[in-house]
Amino acid sequence: MKTILVPTDFSPAAENAAHYALFLSRHLQADLLLTHAFKVPAETRVAAQAAWPLENYEEIRQETQQALGLLRHQLEQEAAIKIYPQLHQPRIIDIAELGGVTTTIRNLVDHHHAPLVVTVMSGIGLIHRFLLGSSRRDLLEKATFPVLLVPARPMPRQLRKIAFATDLSETDIDIIHSLTSLARPFNAEILIAHVTDAKYDAVEHQQQVDEFLKHVSCKTNYPRIYYRHSKSMDVDHVLDWLSEHGMIDMLAMVHRPHPVLERLIKGSHTQRLARHVRVPLLVFPPDAHNVFF
Repeated sequence: MKTILVPTDFSPAAENAAHYALFLSRHLQADLLLTHAFKVPAETRVAAQAAWPLENYEEIRQETQQALGLLRHQLEQEAAIKIYPQLHQPRIIDIAELGGVTTTIRNLVDHHHAPLVVTVMSGIGLIHRFLLGSSRRDLLEKATFPVLLVPARPMPRQLRKIAFATDLSETDIDIIHSLTSLARPFNAEILIAHVTDAKYDAVEHQQQVDEFLKHVSCKTNYPRIYYRHSKSMDVDHVLDWLSEHGMIDMLAMVHRPHPVLERLIKGSHTQRLARHVRVPLLVFPPDAHNVFF
């Protein structure tokens, strides 16, 4: 059974992301694993000079486990409402871990073979620093798994169209193949979105597009894939526009070390993206192959 990993800081925004993960799990035939990484004061520079009482460590762990249990109970209650009785009833477990956020997530993904991490795009406290600061960048740089960032506002329980931003790299074909495993249970469309500036050779570009789409068709065997080309000097603006006006329910992209996606990962642009992108943002690692949801 597949497992979706859901890190949380217990904020309302993170709770909303957990409910969206539940929605996905019921269609993807997956279980949920809730987790929170906590640290004790003994890990700080001041407290390192003295031993931290064991009972205080246990108290922090128990409080964390209790908060996870409350969230698990909420999700179990939602899953028990049989509006759609044919949907999968996921098993929901929770684990409190001592350590850093990035290390905890990577270890749990490896241990449970989780194909997806779902967490909040912006929030408060630990997750806010994790997503908009160095820890978020560290996770996306080191992740060997997709990370789905969910906006703080409640998301509609639907997935009708996924837009995938591509530069027509050959490796994106495998990513689109992976996306079909997410789209298929929802019968969702996949919109391949390619943005170029005005300075391009139309004939050469069309040949590249035709070759790319031919390989996509052979690889995926999924009929609900469409292509859209946009000319713009501002790629970010096009992606924002798609999320707001393109009638899409999710935006997907690959994190690569080139200027466009670097701006998406760096804090200043990520903060703008978190404010403007109104749909979940699915970020793939550059070497993702055969990721099936």
